Amino acid sequence: MKAEGLKKYFPVRTGFLSKTTSWVRAVDDIDLEIEEGKTLAVVGESGCGKTTLGRVILRLLDPTAGTIVFDGKDITRLPQSKVRVLRKSMQMVFQDPYWSLNPRMLVRDIVAEPLKTHFEMDRRELEERVLGLLTLVGLANDAMRRYPHEFSGGQKQRIGIARALATNPKFVVLDEPTSFLDVSVQAHIVNLIKDLQDRLGLTYLFISHNFGVVQHVSDRVQVMYVGKIMEMGSVRQIFDEPLHPYTQALMQSIPAADPDIKKEEIVLEGTVPSPENPPPGCRFSTRCRYLMERCKKEEPQLADVGHGHNVACFLVSDRQAKDQER
Repeated sequence: MKAEGLKKYFPVRTGFLSKTTSWVRAVDDIDLEIEEGKTLAVVGESGCGKTTLGRVILRLLDPTAGTIVFDGKDITRLPQSKVRVLRKSMQMVFQDPYWSLNPRMLVRDIVAEPLKTHFEMDRRELEERVLGLLTLVGLANDAMRRYPHEFSGGQKQRIGIARALATNPKFVVLDEPTSFLDVSVQAHIVNLIKDLQDRLGLTYLFISHNFGVVQHVSDRVQVMYVGKIMEMGSVRQIFDEPLHPYTQALMQSIPAADPDIKKEEIVLEGTVPSPENPPPGCRFSTRCRYLMERCKKEEPQLADVGHGHNVACFLVSDRQAKDQER
């Protein structure tokens, strides 16, 4: 899976004639690449555009600009008739298990729905396939004939995962799959997600604001802020050596396992800019404690600081230039 220069702008319409007066830049010129069988995490605060990015990559939303390549094919401008065929290979697990499942449908019918859409199967084949999927995600056989409200949050998310896997996809977008669950349940779902990846060879785009979960499931991480990628690298690079001021602040917000360990407190002052009217320079300039005059005028580009660790920050690039001169 690969995307280059991906943009998604939403029109803002006003007046009696609903004239477009501005654009919300939800996803603004983003590149990403996910190796087969690996997990890329996209992290950031609520409203930064993470979910929109996932939906655009799946073609649930049409991109404003850029290209999306899946399985070696450019799928950016595919007509909906061909996108429908593509759905078998690309699926999504939604954030809220309480609302993503139809409360009026039996679990059997919820999981069978994508099978009926994409395959010709008789009733017996459907029953066997649904039973196999529910067993795969750790649910009992009698779950087939029950309704969603009879299950806990973690069990509902398992049903959502079973539905996503029904068509044997290669690529799955996981949109904050643990955010609505208790901490004790989160660990079980994370372990299930990792186990399914190992068993089925799945490729994941994992969307989250929870760095603790991201650290356990991901191979690479991209840090997103107001539609832009601020930093990206391996899990070890991001967690052991965060370079962007925004990433550093996010890292400091992770609770320490040992209460005796004292962390440097980083308070982000200022306001989050609107994606409808972002600042002319760096998107993070309104909250950055290292703000320079240059940051207000020029937009920093992602630059490789070594071994695939990329950062969009003038402070980091200036430091790197000075180190190279020595």
